[in-house]
Amino acid sequence: MTATPLRVGLIGYGLAGSVFHAPLIAATEGLALDTVVTSNPERQQQARAEFPDVTLAATAEELFDRADALDLVVVASPNKTHVPLATAALKAGLPVVVDKPVAGTAAEARTLAALAEERGLLLSVFQNRRWDNDFLTLRRLLADGELGDAWRFESRFERWRPQPKGGWRESGDPAEIGGLLYDLGSHVVDQALVLFGPVTEVYAETDIRRPGAETDDDTFIALTHASGVRSHLYVSATAAQLGPRFRVLGSRAGYVKYGLDPQEAALREGSRPGTVADWGAEDQSLWGRIGSGESPLTGGGTPVPTLPGDYPAYYAAVADAVRGTGPNPVTALEAAAALDVLEAARRSARDKVTVTL
Repeated sequence: MTATPLRVGLIGYGLAGSVFHAPLIAATEGLALDTVVTSNPERQQQARAEFPDVTLAATAEELFDRADALDLVVVASPNKTHVPLATAALKAGLPVVVDKPVAGTAAEARTLAALAEERGLLLSVFQNRRWDNDFLTLRRLLADGELGDAWRFESRFERWRPQPKGGWRESGDPAEIGGLLYDLGSHVVDQALVLFGPVTEVYAETDIRRPGAETDDDTFIALTHASGVRSHLYVSATAAQLGPRFRVLGSRAGYVKYGLDPQEAALREGSRPGTVADWGAEDQSLWGRIGSGESPLTGGGTPVPTLPGDYPAYYAAVADAVRGTGPNPVTALEAAAALDVLEAARRSARDKVTVTL
């Protein structure tokens, strides 16, 4: 017998809510999008058009007033609201998924984790790029020993956006928790920690390059892992030429991969998991290459089939965790460890020092 779907309340219907969370929730067996919270009339209309049976609420308080009718809350609102809304959800007795970054500081993340543990409730962080196609492929290569001992990890999340878009993500107000360090940096740091473990030293450079920009738009982070691996992480809105997404060097071979996982673009264009046969797959021309002694751009190495990206796996795991049949796919304590690194990077860039953790 199929279990009754878990009823999900989604707070926020901007980019994160409408492009990522709502479609993935709707595509997950065992979950049902019940309520969308947004005070914006255009976004309410959009939510109603995309999900005709959804209940609309203008405020989070309206959602919490009917907490008994829900089984899970997803916080996809601006960064500065993550902690208060997640706290309110947990106090209302509801498991919670929070978009990254879960908080502005590691201390706040650990306080949230303690509250969730005290209440016996799930608190999970949406680190969807653990399910990127290139990341899944790299994890397999490392697990199979194809690179030998990993020595250096280069990761780039670069864009060419010479004109600032404005909005809270590019606000210089520290309360907004904007800037690339906490936005794209949350992804690349999390991936580095998952692959290579805890960090002992952090060095960072952050710059504001674009006229009119208020917060960092070009950032570099160097990590020394306890394992001995060194990670060099780049996040930028000012990259006129994009570098490889991954370049990983080991004692036996290296792996180089260009191009972003296709899932975000597909979601933005209206494609939905379950409606296409090859969700998350990419063209063979974009496969990375593994080899030694030559550049992949001059034919060196062997193409490595890229595993399909699988964002739906995150919410499938969340559904299992809420039901008590599987682990939390991304814990708040894991997110706190990434925030330790991001806070150290901010201090390193500000004070021009290497920070020891």
